[in-house]
Amino acid sequence: MRSVTNKQSGFSSSKSHAACTFRVLSSLQINANVPQTTENESALILIRHGESMWNEKNLFTGCVDVPLTEKGVKEAIEAGKRISNLPLDIIYTSALIRAQMTAMLALTQHRCMKVPIIVHSETEQARRWSQIYSEGTKKQSIPVVKAWQLNERMYGELQGLNKQETAEQYGKEQVHSWRRSYYVRPPNGESLEMCLGRAVTFFKEHIEPQLLIGRHVMVVAHANSLRSIIMYLDKLTSQEVINLELSTGVPMLYIYKEKNFIRRGSPLGSSAAGVYAYTESLAMYRQKLDGNFQ
Repeated sequence: MRSVTNKQSGFSSSKSHAACTFRVLSSLQINANVPQTTENESALILIRHGESMWNEKNLFTGCVDVPLTEKGVKEAIEAGKRISNLPLDIIYTSALIRAQMTAMLALTQHRCMKVPIIVHSETEQARRWSQIYSEGTKKQSIPVVKAWQLNERMYGELQGLNKQETAEQYGKEQVHSWRRSYYVRPPNGESLEMCLGRAVTFFKEHIEPQLLIGRHVMVVAHANSLRSIIMYLDKLTSQEVINLELSTGVPMLYIYKEKNFIRRGSPLGSSAAGVYAYTESLAMYRQKLDGNFQ
């Protein structure tokens, strides 16, 4: 895959911001009991946000920041039930509210009973003002890191337009090419290749190192940023990714072991006890939760 510099997004990456985030995560003592070794097995959960208000209206949303519908709220809660027995140490979301709402609502259903805390590392002052001083409280928290790099693909001049009306105006083939092609950009927007350039780079630089040291990660993002990451995880070609569809609010589980990603599909439902026993370590985590709630 070609490396792409994203010139359309209007965002810039900051080394000082990254350093601030690292200090905040370190201060939260994420999963301090995990041995720092590459032999660990980690869980990676991917969730596309629940239905948004513009999904409901069939509008191109892209980077416009719209919230969930009532259905989207229910999808987020159901997603939380499905992952309630999987271990979690840190959560990454996009900078858009629909992904953050989904992450927070999902966590209300998790049996670990930990509180999701949004990491504010925009400035040194933001880091200081949001610092937690109780060690006990830190252990009962899960950090939530917001990253613009995980935002939905920027649809340019299509944002806010009705998808059906746009297809009638420009033709179904043209709109399908804008939406599903790997290289083609909508007018003044991003191609999937450009979206992949920022999303996968962030995944490699920030998320994969967490998995490497045995931490369990959930990523809540969008159709195209997640398609980009799955393209990397599953080693899909630019042709294969065209047919990849992701439903709103449905979690996907990967196991990361020995620097390899193994897809385990989606948990079938909160009552399917056997779904989580994919590996010995996940089964042991489930047993630990069961013991705590007896």
